[in-house]
Amino acid sequence: MTRVLGVDGAGRYWVAVASDMRAYADLTLTGLLAAASAEGPVEVIGVDIPIGLPVSNEPRLADRLARQAVGPRWRSVFVTPPRRVLDAETYDAAGQVARRMTGKGISRQAWALKQRILEADLTVRSGTWRVVEVHPEVSFVTMAGRYLPAPKSTWAGLEDRRRLLETAGISLPADLGPPGFVAGADDVLDAAVACWTAGRVLTGAAQRYPDPPQILDGMVACIHA
Repeated sequence: MTRVLGVDGAGRYWVAVASDMRAYADLTLTGLLAAASAEGPVEVIGVDIPIGLPVSNEPRLADRLARQAVGPRWRSVFVTPPRRVLDAETYDAAGQVARRMTGKGISRQAWALKQRILEADLTVRSGTWRVVEVHPEVSFVTMAGRYLPAPKSTWAGLEDRRRLLETAGISLPADLGPPGFVAGADDVLDAAVACWTAGRVLTGAAQRYPDPPQILDGMVACIHA
């Protein structure tokens, strides 16, 4: 069976949902992907993390287009900091570098994702797995064919996204095993829709933002949906 995988961050963990509805969790991305691959080859992995970091003061085109795609949920797409900003040792130092480069500081959300972004960067550069960037909100909008009115953190937003997944043939089991004890409901839904997008990448059906992709820091910088 051809398997694809969707990955999202969940607190201290990475969490993944595979196309056969198996779930995985690990403290490291490489550990997560190794665990999933041990149970069968994984053809494409969709990860909710920026891939391809800016090296200048020009923002990624992928982020701008993704914000347009999600409409009222545009704040869910943060602007990816340049690599030099993430190389800073402290948040204050990163803010100073960001202001020199872009005229703006760096958000706490972006800084909090520093280690995940750099870990994903190393994992993709290793060439061991085929990893593509996804953004769950862009994927859900693509799946629904409409904007989503409620945030995923609300009951209405969670139910809307769960119904969309089920309509697309993704019915998550009630018992995910150990991953279900470390991942929030919204993390699991995001991993599941990332899996859906990975399947679309495999078949060539996925949309790309931008298309053709940018090449930033030697990496393909493109959000798939």
